[in-house]
Amino acid sequence: MNPPPPPPREGAESGAVTAPALREQYEAGATVAELVAASGLSYGTVLNRLREAGTEMRTSWQTRRLRDGQARRNLAARLRRLYEQQGATLTELAAAGSVTRRVARRLLIEAGGRPRTTQHTLRIRTAADAAARRKLAVGLRARYEAGTSVPELAKECNYSVATVYRLLRLANTRMRPQHRHGPTRRTRKRS
Repeated sequence: MNPPPPPPREGAESGAVTAPALREQYEAGATVAELVAASGLSYGTVLNRLREAGTEMRTSWQTRRLRDGQARRNLAARLRRLYEQQGATLTELAAAGSVTRRVARRLLIEAGGRPRTTQHTLRIRTAADAAARRKLAVGLRARYEAGTSVPELAKECNYSVATVYRLLRLANTRMRPQHRHGPTRRTRKRS
């Protein structure tokens, strides 16, 4: 005859230890073994609940780096620099730090950073793109005024002819008449 099953531990199977709660503790730096000891659940159950919550599991070296105080502060400072100086997104920070987006956000806040809205990030990136586009337009203008044709510029830059025309207009380029290849003529002032 088999003995009766042991009574469930407090909070173990009653649903008090939810998958989101385990995920939050895990992403804060707790190990699976620590979660097993704290919750009273089996190792496999903890793993299953973490996976059920969509938790991205980390390796042992990632856990050590996350838990080490100075290494964590260094990582947080590095992520903040990337976020504020280069306009990186939380997803890019997560990839750079080998952590989840949630942990990257938490590290950013720990380092004194302030998370941006999506619109603010887009404005930062658009401004950087506009500056690079303006620089390209000025370079194309100089080459166009030196005599290079629009189709030649398009071929060299790997852009369409229409895009080159837009860039030249952006740089306020005085256009030559069609089919006139050569340096731009200067208008002479009549005396």
